[in-house]
Amino acid sequence: MDEAGRGCLAGPVVAAAVVLAWPCRLRGLADSKCLSPAARDRLYELIQERALACALGIAAPDEIDRLNILQATYLAMRRAVDSLSVAPSLVAVDGYPIHDLTLQQRALIGGDRRFAPISAASILAKVARDAMMLRCEQQYPGYGFARHKGYATRQHLRALREMGPSPIHRLSFQPVCGLEEARLHLQR
Repeated sequence: MDEAGRGCLAGPVVAAAVVLAWPCRLRGLADSKCLSPAARDRLYELIQERALACALGIAAPDEIDRLNILQATYLAMRRAVDSLSVAPSLVAVDGYPIHDLTLQQRALIGGDRRFAPISAASILAKVARDAMMLRCEQQYPGYGFARHKGYATRQHLRALREMGPSPIHRLSFQPVCGLEEARLHLQR
């Protein structure tokens, strides 16, 4: 299991759970951040074809604001595991253990670089979230979501200052919350 979008200013956090046959015969698996978009897309298709099971879990921006990013990430991860068609006997997760998960788990810091199922989950989560942000570009033009996927780039911060937050921005995140507070103050 792994997630994508945890450090963004906009959009959901997306978790993926993948069950692979062992030994894994998928060549090229790596941390999604280390792969080109074309390599991620190719591996995404292979993972979908060859995995015993895979599922996504999503926590929306309003859930992130309500719960905080860590708890929303755990929620997305539990949703992903609960959606698997094959129940795993062990959950390997990149990073730290998932709170309130009843399954046995093993947390591996840097697991997306060291363990094939976590690498596969990293790729599924990243490709799925990037596709969501491409759709957001059409729904909320002007922010540049197709380019930066919701991360705090110079272009994104400039658009935020000029246009204010969109409905998919995380209002509890700096600098978004400062802009939203200023906007609400001006409207009074």
